[in-house]
Amino acid sequence: MSDTDQGIVEYDLETLMRTYGNDVLRTAYMYVKDKYTAEDIFQDVFIKVNRSLSEFKGNSSIKTWIIRITINTCKDFIKSAYARNVVPLMEFKEDSIVSEDDFDHIEKEETKKEVRQAVMELPDIYQEVVTCVYFHEMSIAEAATMLNLAEGTVKSRLSRAKEKLKEVFEGRYKNEQ
Repeated sequence: MSDTDQGIVEYDLETLMRTYGNDVLRTAYMYVKDKYTAEDIFQDVFIKVNRSLSEFKGNSSIKTWIIRITINTCKDFIKSAYARNVVPLMEFKEDSIVSEDDFDHIEKEETKKEVRQAVMELPDIYQEVVTCVYFHEMSIAEAATMLNLAEGTVKSRLSRAKEKLKEVFEGRYKNEQ
């Protein structure tokens, strides 16, 4: 990134990839639940960013703009006929020895996976606000800008999303007993 004489910020694609690449990859993975597909989406997102960078107006942060492109790219992928007809390969390890620390790590990862899965099962309007606020640590104002919503709408959707997630996890807990 560099400042020009007019005060306009110019962005370098490589710097954007280093700075926001993990956010893009994490968001893509949350939507498609496959590492290799998420990596393909990562590439598509930064191709789109590169093509549209000159059109970025600065009405939101660059991160917000890139995450919006990521979410739209993921939704397009999910809607595509290819995504409906292809089943991702699952990763696995053979002959691995597991220690107590590994069990703790696995348990934490399973919990994170359950939360991500529950979030991804929410209707899109709730899923988007949860992703922005909790997974990308955006403020309500930033999420509202990115999603083109009023801040009050983001707050109410976030509240409803929390209620729905609470119901899901309470229902799972009751079923386990």
